[in-house]
Amino acid sequence: MAQMDFIQGEIFAIDKPYRMSSFGALARVRYLLSHRLNQHVKIGHAGTLDPLATGVLVLCTGRCTKQIESLQTHTKEYTATLQLGATTASYDMEHEVNQTFPYDHITRELIIDTLRKFEGDIDQIPPTYSACKVDGKRAYKYRRAGQNVELQPKHIHIDKIELTDFDTEKFLVSIRVVCGKGTYIRALARDIGRCLNSGAYLTTLRRTRVGEVSVENCIDLDNFEVWMNDHIED
Repeated sequence: MAQMDFIQGEIFAIDKPYRMSSFGALARVRYLLSHRLNQHVKIGHAGTLDPLATGVLVLCTGRCTKQIESLQTHTKEYTATLQLGATTASYDMEHEVNQTFPYDHITRELIIDTLRKFEGDIDQIPPTYSACKVDGKRAYKYRRAGQNVELQPKHIHIDKIELTDFDTEKFLVSIRVVCGKGTYIRALARDIGRCLNSGAYLTTLRRTRVGEVSVENCIDLDNFEVWMNDHIED
């Protein structure tokens, strides 16, 4: 098996688990590498995933951390499930439902027509429960302190968005999204709900690809220590 030099620099990807922050996953990998190599390993990630999201998290060590900025520009692909007819403060299941809306008027055809409106270059207001900075402070910290915060729209690009399933009993919508840097799928769910004259929030989110790295080729975090030992010379 090919040996890797994590001190000099390597790029690899893990499948981030559910309910773990990107920083938490990175810290776990840093600890395992540093403990195994008996020295501090410089490491960073190329694109945050929300705690409730799973999937591709690209990690860079050593000199390869200089490539993080360019890696963040790579096209990303997601699969997501949206609950129609309601919203939450964070547009996902981190918070409880705060408002309900009519949804009986929503048809498969309406959903398909609505999704098409989001393809191409669009302006998107990020969620206030996010790491976006306002006056040097993360937006979510204002919200957790009970303060309102206003974020400016950001220009984003969505290459493709398609309906993969529509559960007409539970009004759950499954979509696949191919998009560029800075796209918040939670904000996309919010905007789709509004465009349907209803509400929507994410129930599942999985990043399935970053550039050429697909989730099938990622390392399961639970198996990282075994994978690491296989790639380090004794």
